[in-house]
Order: sequence, then structure tokens, then C-alpha cells
Amino acid sequence: MLKVFSHYFPSHTLQQVLFDAMLLFLAVLFAVGVQVHAGEIDWQRVVPSAFVFAVLMILLNSLMGLYRQPGSGLSRRESVIRTMVAIVVSVPAAFIVFQILPWDGPVSDNLREPVVVLLGVVLVMRGIVNRRAAASMFMPRVLIIGAGNEAAAVEYSLTHPVKRGVEVVGFYAPIGEESSGVDSGRILARQSGGLLELVRRYRVNEIIVAVKERRGGVLPIRELLDCKLMGVRVLDLSSFFERTQGQIRIDSLRASWLIYGDGFRQGWARTFVKRVFDLGASLILLVLSLPVMLITALAILIEDRGPIFYKQERVGLGGRVFRVIKFRSMRTDAEKDGKPRWASANDDRTTRTGRIIRKLRIDELPQLFNVFAGDMSLVGPRPERPYFVDRLSQEIPFYAVRHCVKPGVTGWAQVRYSYGSSVDDAVQKLQYDLYYVKNHTLVLDTLVLFETIRVVLTGEGAN
Repeated sequence: MLKVFSHYFPSHTLQQVLFDAMLLFLAVLFAVGVQVHAGEIDWQRVVPSAFVFAVLMILLNSLMGLYRQPGSGLSRRESVIRTMVAIVVSVPAAFIVFQILPWDGPVSDNLREPVVVLLGVVLVMRGIVNRRAAASMFMPRVLIIGAGNEAAAVEYSLTHPVKRGVEVVGFYAPIGEESSGVDSGRILARQSGGLLELVRRYRVNEIIVAVKERRGGVLPIRELLDCKLMGVRVLDLSSFFERTQGQIRIDSLRASWLIYGDGFRQGWARTFVKRVFDLGASLILLVLSLPVMLITALAILIEDRGPIFYKQERVGLGGRVFRVIKFRSMRTDAEKDGKPRWASANDDRTTRTGRIIRKLRIDELPQLFNVFAGDMSLVGPRPERPYFVDRLSQEIPFYAVRHCVKPGVTGWAQVRYSYGSSVDDAVQKLQYDLYYVKNHTLVLDTLVLFETIRVVLTGEGAN
């Protein structure tokens, strides 16, 4: 894993991106050399243009989710859909980029269509390769400290639903911990030289401490320090799940980790930049989506002649209550008994128009006006109703932390987790929300926006 602008990217994903960009770059240069007479080529213009073209196209498709992401166990159908969406989006973008770049005259005339075909071939190849368990070129060897349920959860996370380009060499059971969570055959025998000798023998690159109870001298602190000084990376449970899953696990979280760890930074500069970004991006989205919003309003009005918009109290920044605006997707008597209910993926209260606009997320578009008013941001934790906030704050530790940033029209939890209609689902989403609150930057906001576009285009079930 590599940390770029406070967000973790899998090293093998970056390897795939770099490899495909280089492959496309060389393929474009080869096509130029084959189709255009060598004496007519101005290589000083062609080479930079080919490089920029390759980088922009591969970057676009990485943002569209073509490349493997943490926790992505895609079915064959989902892989095909992702590849097709990448091609459909990339082809018109490739024509536009090709026209803008300063190619040499003969190259521009002869290479437009072949270069776009080459891009399609590279994307199809990537889609096929992604169906296999792609291993990292430099596969790290991991030792898990612990043999309980936490250790088993770490190994499962590293190997399911897809192998994450690591090799788990085994488990090291600290003295005093019950070995009840893992296969006893995977527990490594103690060496006379202690943990350091074990690390050397098995050529371990990384140690993950999966021990929940650390009092009473359970952890070999001195030996772990020796391993770290020798160059071995050492991670605790919270850091491990943050890095590999893009979430901060509640069951392994301590208040001291939130207080003394990095992240969770707020300040006027970050707030100002995010506000400027929100205003500019939401204005563009409003202009582009205006025809869709008009058609949606007409469809809602025709179906049951009820109100077009739905306003509801939600909890925002600092626990302040505001009224969110959405296109109405449910019947007017959806809560006629007066009891608040969570929305679900196949909610029987939705109208025919509502089912369509919820699937495409069109019902969320009026919230752009909430962004303009300053109650919401484009990206952030989804705002929840006061009734559920009161309930969840009592049942889930650290739930109020999500209110230290503005709620969003879309969010990290929404593109990583499907519809939720229970306390357990709220816990799962909170773990992603905490990751966003800890690491939010414009880079992560941009990634979430592209992921939202991908979810809408592919129809993957995210709320």
C-alpha cells in the first residue's frame, strides 16, 4: 500500500496503472512509426503528445474503477460491465484529447482511429487480466501476531474475496493469549531467538498486530521494536483495516488512536478550499443536470400528481439540524403511521418513477441547492434523520465523529457499501465515514465523485 494525499492505494493497482500507461504509450509510438513515413515525423512533438494521451486515458479509466480496488471481488458480469463502461466513456474522451494535443500534421490525419482502437485493446486486455488474481510484483510476506478471532479476521481480509498480493506466512501466538480463532497448524513454533529470529527465518516484510487485549505483557513490545528497527513494517489493527479496507473498524478502535494519530485535521484553509470546490463543481452539475431534473419533475407530477420535492430534517455539521431537498421517490403516505423507517434497496413504498430515479441517483440532484446554501458538501457522510442519529449515537461508539464535517450528496460509504436498513448496516457505513473524516482531501473527494459516476453507469448497488 502507498499513501498518496492521505489516501491509501494498493501497490499492485499502481503497478497496473503504470504498466498500462507505458503499454499504450509505446503502442501509439509504434503505430506512428508504422503508418507514417519516418522522415515526415516530428518526434519532438509526437513523443510528449503520446505520453500525455496515454497518461490521461489510463488515469481516466482508473478513476472509473477499471483497476482493482480494495475489497473488490467482482463477478464475471460486473467485470464485463466495468470494462464496457470504461470503453464507452474512453472512446469519445480519446477523440477529444487526440484533437487537442499538438500532434504533427501527418500523424493527426492518419492516427486518430488506430490510436482509439489501441486504447480499446488495452482496456479489454486489462478487463481480462483483472479476472485473475493479480499478484504484486513484489509480494510482501506477512506475519500475524495473535491467534484469536482478530487474527482470523485479518487473514480473511487479506485473502477474501480476492487475494491482496500478500503471502501470510503464519501466526505468532503471544504468551497468555488463547489460540482459538485460527488453525493450530498455521501457528509458527517459537524460536530460541524469539520473534526476531522468526522474522529472519521466514523473510517477513510486515507484521500485523491482531491482539485486542494488550495488558499484562501479552505483546512482545521489545521484540516488535527490534523488528521495526530492522526495517520490518509493524501495523496495529486500526491501521491495518484503514490501509487495506478503506475503513476504520469500530471493534478495534480506541479513543487514544483518534486523539494521538494523524488525520482528523480541520482548519480554515481546508474548509475554504473545499467550499470553493463545492460551489464550482455544484454549479457545473446543476447546469448539466437541468434537463434531467425537469424531466424528472414532470414524471413525478404525471404519476400521482403529488408534490415534486420532498423535504426532511437531517443532522449536519456539528449536530445542527437542516432540511434536505430531494425529488420525491416514495408515495405521499410512506410514513402515514408517523414512525420513521429506514429506506431499503427494494422498498415497497417507492413509486415507479421513484425506483428509476433512486437507482440512477437522480433523486439526490436537488441537494445541490443544499450545497449552495452551505448546509451540505458534494462529498461527505450522508446526513441522517435526527430520530436515527439519537438512536445510533446511543448504540454505536464514536457515531458523533461523522458530524465534524459537512454531510455530502455522495460519500465514501455510499460508493463502498450497499443499501443499509439496520443498526449493523449503520456500523458498517460509519466505519467508512470515519475513514473519510480522517483522510478527506480534494483527491479523495474527486475519487468519490468518479466512483459515484461509475456506480450510476454500472448499476452496482450502492446507496
